[in-house]
Amino acid sequence: MAAESPAFTLVLPVLPLDDEVVLPGMVVPLDLSDAEVRAAVEAAQAAARSEPGKPRVLLVPRIDGTYAKTGVLGTVEQVGRLADGDPGALIRGRSRVRIGAGTTGPGAALWVEGARIEETVPDPLPGQVAELVKEYKALATEWLKKRGAWQVVDRVQAIDDVSALADNSGYSPFLTTDQKVELLETADPVARLKLATQALRDHLAEQEVAETIAKDVQEGVDKQQREFLLRRQLEAVRKELRELNGEKDGEESDDYRARVEAADLPEKVREAALKEVDKLERASDQSPEGSWIRTWLDTVLEMPWNERTEDAYDIQGAKEILDAEHAGLDDVKARITEYLAVRKRRSERGLGVIGGRRGGAVLALVGPPGVGKTSLGESVAHAMGRKFVRVALGGVRDEAEIRGHRRTYVGALPGRIVRAIKEAGSMNPVVLLDEIDKVGSDFRGDPAAALLEVLDPAQNHTFRDHYLEVELDLSDVVFLATANVLEAIPEALADRMEIVRLDGYTEDEKIVIARDHLLPRQLERAGLDRDEVTINEGALRKLAGEYTREAGVRNLERSVARLLRKIAAQHELGERELPFTVTPDELRGLLGRPHHVPESAQDPAERRTAVPGVATGLAVTGAGGDVLFVEASLADPETGAAGLTLTGQLGDVMKESAQIALSFLRSHGAELELPVGDLKDRGVHIHFPAGAVPKDGPSAGITMTTALASLLSGRLVRTDVAMTGEVSLTGRVLPIGGVKQKLLAAHRAGVTTVIIPKRNEPDLDDVPAEVLDKLDVHAVTDVRQVLELALAPATSGAAPEVPVAA
Repeated sequence: MAAESPAFTLVLPVLPLDDEVVLPGMVVPLDLSDAEVRAAVEAAQAAARSEPGKPRVLLVPRIDGTYAKTGVLGTVEQVGRLADGDPGALIRGRSRVRIGAGTTGPGAALWVEGARIEETVPDPLPGQVAELVKEYKALATEWLKKRGAWQVVDRVQAIDDVSALADNSGYSPFLTTDQKVELLETADPVARLKLATQALRDHLAEQEVAETIAKDVQEGVDKQQREFLLRRQLEAVRKELRELNGEKDGEESDDYRARVEAADLPEKVREAALKEVDKLERASDQSPEGSWIRTWLDTVLEMPWNERTEDAYDIQGAKEILDAEHAGLDDVKARITEYLAVRKRRSERGLGVIGGRRGGAVLALVGPPGVGKTSLGESVAHAMGRKFVRVALGGVRDEAEIRGHRRTYVGALPGRIVRAIKEAGSMNPVVLLDEIDKVGSDFRGDPAAALLEVLDPAQNHTFRDHYLEVELDLSDVVFLATANVLEAIPEALADRMEIVRLDGYTEDEKIVIARDHLLPRQLERAGLDRDEVTINEGALRKLAGEYTREAGVRNLERSVARLLRKIAAQHELGERELPFTVTPDELRGLLGRPHHVPESAQDPAERRTAVPGVATGLAVTGAGGDVLFVEASLADPETGAAGLTLTGQLGDVMKESAQIALSFLRSHGAELELPVGDLKDRGVHIHFPAGAVPKDGPSAGITMTTALASLLSGRLVRTDVAMTGEVSLTGRVLPIGGVKQKLLAAHRAGVTTVIIPKRNEPDLDDVPAEVLDKLDVHAVTDVRQVLELALAPATSGAAPEVPVAA
């Protein structure tokens, strides 16, 4: 332990050390050119002349102008010249001194009183102190070896005094001035050694971390240098290979920055691309992010950001192209002609862009299969002089198919809309969204919801794909969506599109299409010339009416193809000579019997309406309009099975229509002179054939009422009459939908008289004139009118034969 002298017995000149600390046992050279140092040394020398021994000074640290409370007694060992030739003095620190009050003395130096601080250490050393000494020596030896100071290691190992060992740390350059002052002012040798040991331990730990970092940095630098060298060598090898293959140097340049700056990109897209180039330049070649960025940049650079085709503003020419490539479809042709006319006028008046939006269009072509919805898209693009691209949406269930995947996913791609624009190479193509009503949804999202922004003219000028993450202007694109069933399209999506209905072709239109389009195409596919096989108009009409009863012409084309294949095979077998003309009489021998014979052409006894209780209705299906038969029967009263039975996979609305029809006849049977008493005691059974096909809707109301009235009255329903309309409890005939499709179906089925609701009379304007000319259409308001028109007169004599259910 340290023991302080109770009295100040020393009077010494002060030698101040600015921001420096000297501990006992240290030998330091001091520059005598400093006035304060020279004054202290000269004062000590003057005092030493009258006293034995070497001149003594008090070494006191001066930190920021403030003297420490403890100094070191130092002796001037030698005065001479320093290594640089300046005068200097060599001073050795001896012991700690507590500084007292100032006093007088010779020379210009400051004299103070001081008391020596005595230090005592127990002998022998306690176990903990001995371990501390051992640890300090080990740490000091490790540090000295790292610095290469091998000659100092033995001197440190030879120090056994605890106080001298602790003060020896004063030579350590890593100690701060504050740490050295703390060592100076700590009188207890053991505590001082603990401080020195901790400081040395912390420094070695910091040095180890620094060495680890330096090693890692050096390894990284070496790796980068090695990689740089190898890549340079690889580039040189590739260059030599390109020269051997006759390729020009730089054909596959990877300088994305130059490519981005040279590309014609919108400003915001350019900024986004340059940011990605910066990331790419910082990323390592082994990083997967580099591959993602390259793929993204390639996609952005391949997009036709400012590429647009000039619209063909020859309105008459466009109309002629549409007429030449498609027969009928007047509504669609008129809409495209209107669009081109408006575009032309806007262009002439400098109104091509209004509010950042261009003049695109969003049309939905809704109709049964085979009417030419898909092929119409190509004709529209041809007429407008635009690029055409088709996007098949049938069965798509992933929202990312429309909006793209996030770039963080492996194998991420932009959505189908962006890929369509990229494939077209133009920002204003005609994009056909095929089978939009077949889009589904599951846990991966709803693609139909993702299409809302694409097909909204108010939003699609800033469409943002998840992969690109930059705005894409779709306002100049003409979107044509195709669907078979309008009800299958979500309401919000259908609201964004202009609906154009394609309700099917008339028989005359089918003949024109077959003659001008289908037959030439199938002749070429069958390897026949036009002058080798001819199908006359009568044969085409029979093919359309009796072999293929459909809204479109797909099966008609198959029948024509089958017919030509049969003729080609017979010619190759030597069974038939060419040229050959196909007449209606030849069809049975080539294709077999007809599949769809009109009711009017059948034997009266074989017709469905040959017995009471059967009526002919009209319906709309996904394949267009169709004829629907309704059969009714009464159960035997002995069975006791009263009530109403419905079969044929009917929906709730159709079941309710049957209840309404039955209730109307029960309440108004007497007025209609019908034996309604049978309805009370006997069960009524109404059946819709084709029971495997689901059916629903209110439009069979008057058909069921007529069938029941025929059953009760025993009067047959006229074979040439078909009907459609909703019935109310009071017998009113209410309007329904799909009049055009139903009338086309009636025409195809050979029906000549059609009954429709009075309020549907304006819908007749949509029906082709050639169809109306062949149909006798009656618009009615009451069921009584329906019964008068549909039921044949009662036969006199025998009682009516009423069908009875088993």
